[in-house]
Amino acid sequence: MSASEKMKAKAEQLVGKTVRKTAHALGNKTTEAKGSALEARGKARELKERGKDELKP
Repeated sequence: MSASEKMKAKAEQLVGKTVRKTAHALGNKTTEAKGSALEARGKARELKERGKDELKP
């Protein structure tokens, strides 16, 4: 996994989790869902990069 892609994935996860928790505390369901989606996208990006590493010879 390239370092920049790894950082992007972790950053998306961190931002998504922060947005989700803040929105939950404020009772904003729409923003909470957007934070969850961003967090999931970060996790998916990380899994994709791990898969690419596994397929390299």
